[in-house]
Amino acid sequence: MQALRLGRLTPHAALLPMALTVIVAYLGTLLWTLKVSFTSSRTFASDNFVGMAQYTRLFENERWLLSLNNLAVYGVLFVAACIVVGFLLAVFIDQNVTGEGALRTIFLYPYAMSFVATGLVWQWMLTPGNGIEQAVRQLGFSEFQFDWIIDQDMAIYTIVIATVWQGAGLVMALMLAGLRGIDPEIWKAARLDGIPAWRVYLSIVLPMLGPTIATVFLLLSTAVIKLFDAVVAMTQGGPGTASEVPAKFIMDHLFLRSNIGLASAGAIVMLVPVLALLAPYAYARSRRRRA
Repeated sequence: MQALRLGRLTPHAALLPMALTVIVAYLGTLLWTLKVSFTSSRTFASDNFVGMAQYTRLFENERWLLSLNNLAVYGVLFVAACIVVGFLLAVFIDQNVTGEGALRTIFLYPYAMSFVATGLVWQWMLTPGNGIEQAVRQLGFSEFQFDWIIDQDMAIYTIVIATVWQGAGLVMALMLAGLRGIDPEIWKAARLDGIPAWRVYLSIVLPMLGPTIATVFLLLSTAVIKLFDAVVAMTQGGPGTASEVPAKFIMDHLFLRSNIGLASAGAIVMLVPVLALLAPYAYARSRRRRA
């Protein structure tokens, strides 16, 4: 009140209208999408209520089921690989290596690139006759083949490779911050007791990094659910529909197949895992604040 009497707003009060606008816009679009998913809307939204028919059609669609399967395979591999690679890079840099600042920049730089740029670079590197295959053949291995990107059974794994290369740097930065927050006395005590370094990391360091790992898991999992750019840039969902993912299915039906009812149903379905991830995290944070 004193700030208002002085004719100026506090920083928090100045941001409040903007925050309310964002929340209202988000909830408004969410509710509109939910409404459309219960209608027979095609090119334009309609009020013809059809209940759960769009959701039934969605889960009877083989392409949608394939996209969910691909996302599950991608998600497990992407999250696990990013955490492992990011943690190992953080451990490496935490050893006070020479050129630490340069190494941090090099490892984190891919994350600054767009997924489209990453996808195009890796598409060239993985295309048979170019990139990796050509480089290995020039080393004398003339029969070497690396054609995963055009193999229906392996295409999804090429997207894992490209996105892990991009995302591991962020994990490294978060893990390194967590490692730097651990009391050095723990390491001194472990060395005095003769405990191997790997055992210290496994039994002491990783449990202490629990909140950091939870944050990393949440960020990576939400990135999995919205996977789209890298797929479009690298494979266009192919060969055929071998690397199809839900976001591409939704965008194709929204813009190319003029079926916004089915696309809206897909969008609502993909919102469920996001809420399932955020709800426990928000609950845990609220409990920590109360404690």
